[in-house]
Amino acid sequence: MGPSSRGAATPSRTLDILGLVAMALFILGPLLAWLRWVPALAGFVTFALGGLLALVVAIIAAIRALRGRGFGRGGVLAAAVAALVFVWSAVSGGRGPMINDFTTDPANPPVFKQAASEPANTGRDLSYPAGFAEQQRTCCADLVPMQLAVPPGEAFVQVESVATGMPAWRISRRDPAAGELEAVVTSAVFGFQDDVVLRVRPDPASGGSRVDMRSKSRDGKGDRGVNAARIRAFRDAMTARAGAGSR
Repeated sequence: MGPSSRGAATPSRTLDILGLVAMALFILGPLLAWLRWVPALAGFVTFALGGLLALVVAIIAAIRALRGRGFGRGGVLAAAVAALVFVWSAVSGGRGPMINDFTTDPANPPVFKQAASEPANTGRDLSYPAGFAEQQRTCCADLVPMQLAVPPGEAFVQVESVATGMPAWRISRRDPAAGELEAVVTSAVFGFQDDVVLRVRPDPASGGSRVDMRSKSRDGKGDRGVNAARIRAFRDAMTARAGAGSR
């Protein structure tokens, strides 16, 4: 092998090595977070760095291939796979405004009480940002209060029953007298935690009860639609329970 061949091979080896590093970061980030060996944000950042590096390696390798210099070997192929998964996860995520706090009552949202005492929320302002209301209305007009044709005491029992059965929810506070319930929701892979509060009040218009919900992420400025989806999932579970009870 002449000097020119060795020189041409060096970039390919470098790309292979970088591709393997990218794949390692891409896998280790979620794995370590799932094992709870690193904080959720650290795991996600590691995952994102691996994905971005994989994307760079794949693009460079594709350019080299178009110039007739070969695409690369195992490391580059691994990076290409990681890059595809990374791009797919970014594109397929929920679309919405860059906010992380959603509620069924933007004018008078339920207030976090227990969440304010959680160590992870120390120093954080848990009030509902005024600017979020209009942004929420543009994307999620369906997030409205839930109406139950029963008095507040009975409605709270139903709310608590459904909340207890929601996947990954940990009930952190129950206050039947105030009609309030709080929970912490932990994501399955990275272990991100979100705070949820439910509020049950009399509804003079219907003679029954009104249930409001608020779901807020502890990390990030945007939530990829997670909190709005959580409110919808709870609403659907409440509707299913009411339907089952009427049969």
